[in-house]
Amino acid sequence: MWMPVPDLVLASPAKLNLFLYVTGRRQDGFHELFSLMAPVSLSDRMEIRFQGRDIRVFCDHPMVPEDDSNLAWRAARLFMDACRAKKKELPFEGMSIWIDKKIPVGGGLGGGSSNAAAVLSGLNGYAVRPFSDQELRQMGLTLGADVPFFLFGGPAFAKGVGEQLEPCGKLPDGWVIICSPGVAASTVNVFKKLEFGLTFKPVYIMNTGSNALPFDHGFDGKEELHNDLEGPACSLYPEIGSAKEEMALLLQKNVYMSGSGSSLFALYSGRAAAKAGFDRLNKAWSGTGKKVFLSRIEQP
Repeated sequence: MWMPVPDLVLASPAKLNLFLYVTGRRQDGFHELFSLMAPVSLSDRMEIRFQGRDIRVFCDHPMVPEDDSNLAWRAARLFMDACRAKKKELPFEGMSIWIDKKIPVGGGLGGGSSNAAAVLSGLNGYAVRPFSDQELRQMGLTLGADVPFFLFGGPAFAKGVGEQLEPCGKLPDGWVIICSPGVAASTVNVFKKLEFGLTFKPVYIMNTGSNALPFDHGFDGKEELHNDLEGPACSLYPEIGSAKEEMALLLQKNVYMSGSGSSLFALYSGRAAAKAGFDRLNKAWSGTGKKVFLSRIEQP
């Protein structure tokens, strides 16, 4: 049951890794990445009501925890503790957070990290900005490598573990069909399966060292993108590879995987063609457990 008259209503968008290269392994066990990330219009809806002295989280998806392991819960606690450490007076003592989950769980679309970023940003605005954008991103990094991206505000090249963000040039205007193949992928297990001998270096890193965009004249189905994690993800979850092959055949388009999986996507320059492909997939996959979303790439 949704709260009447929430104090905050937040949109929490998904992201796509348009490409993703694993460039090294760090001593702390994390991996160095180079990725082009873009927010999309597919999003969760979040509502916050300030009440009581505790933090409570509610979600309509059975796979999303409602305890202190939830990233939205952890973001709220982190924000409140950081305010007290800076002796900043808070206009609330506790809150209830409701998440209407639309982003596939375990799909490589950053739903949990986006929820955390939305909470940090929303609370910061409500409390009259006790933290700068940079401080907020530093706080977000302690919750997860993708959280700073969702606080960044647009497409970006991501390096390091994903926290080193640089704005990219304007992407082509684009629509995207996103498919959840009906399986949740474990990021930890996918990285464990990765073999560095099978990873690739982007040509434009080797040749120029620049953050060049790998698109010429829009998303015409001929873009050559790559994800180093696709091989290990498909090895662990054959459903991803099967769905990719079927999706590419039905759409007659290149299909890519986002993040560590399991979500797949195809890019379009125009809405009409994307909507036609979306309708085709929806009809073919009706009753199969696969979910299809029509979305667009968001830019400032």
